[in-house]
Amino acid sequence: MYTSYNNLGKNVDEADAEQIIDMASKASFADQQKQVQENIHNQIKNLCTVMDAILLDVNEPQESQSKATPSRSGLSFAIGRNGPTNNHPDVPKTRPLKRTELSQRLKDSIGYTLDVKQSQIPHSEAGLGLFLNGEATVGSVIAIYPGVIYSPAYYRYIPGYPRVDAQNTYLITRYDGTVINAQPWGFGGETRELWDGSKMLDAKLNRDATEKGSDRFWKMLSKPLESSRVGNGEVLERRNPLALAHFANHPAKDAVPNVMICPYDFPLTEKDMRAYIPNLSFGNAEEVNMRRFGSFWFRWGSRNSESNGPVLKTLVLVATTALCDEEVLLNYRLSNSKRRPSWYTPVDEEEDQRRWS
Repeated sequence: MYTSYNNLGKNVDEADAEQIIDMASKASFADQQKQVQENIHNQIKNLCTVMDAILLDVNEPQESQSKATPSRSGLSFAIGRNGPTNNHPDVPKTRPLKRTELSQRLKDSIGYTLDVKQSQIPHSEAGLGLFLNGEATVGSVIAIYPGVIYSPAYYRYIPGYPRVDAQNTYLITRYDGTVINAQPWGFGGETRELWDGSKMLDAKLNRDATEKGSDRFWKMLSKPLESSRVGNGEVLERRNPLALAHFANHPAKDAVPNVMICPYDFPLTEKDMRAYIPNLSFGNAEEVNMRRFGSFWFRWGSRNSESNGPVLKTLVLVATTALCDEEVLLNYRLSNSKRRPSWYTPVDEEEDQRRWS
């Protein structure tokens, strides 16, 4: 409903909203999903077009930066990845704008951007929060959840497995079981570069000192991430001002969320948009089919391709109300079957039960 409402533009009224509700109630679940995907994709496509206009000079031929010195991040240097450069994708030349400059220009074009700064939530563990700078209408895609994508077939390769959340608070799960680890993305970067997902966010903690004995035990049993499983990486726009969804906090007591999570399957056939989708898939492109039985996932045959072509299973945050210069708040919906942090106050206990039943 939110994304369809947004799709109508600024001149909508209450009658339009009622019509959308009526149409949605008559549509099948599959048709609703299809419509939401279309609505989200149209917004993402517009954002990509805007950033292209800011970053690419149409009057200059798109020379490859990688022909001279390929820009790579993270462990690829440390592990001595010295293969021939022509095996790596070309990095197109872009305007040398700083991340803050791109952020301001995006705001000038679409009316909003994002900032990360000290959260206004009144508890000691709130840390950094995500803030909308500007104004966004109901149903707007305001942020993308960045990072490395793990299907259930590759859970055991998530760093720290099986205690994946012991040292990482930047994990999120889609309803289909896909996990996204935003820790490697961190705050992004200052250029468009070949990114392999190996650079970790500085947690500003002495992990050796803060690790508990049980954490060290699970860490010894874990299987480390194999860098080869993400191939040579992808050319991604690390300055993307909206690739910061992982900094959104859960609302404090008596506060309400102002965004909601929405799965977005980005079609990999959209080559011109790829640089602005801040995600990599872990594992083979030919995905293993998995089925869930209770709390466990099992291999169930295999599938050669997606029904409508290959996709990246990502997540975006959609505004559930009009936003203006305020902190972005997301209902974490933590499981009520496990001990929850002291700062966590359920927004809707029944909704949490439905999510984890």
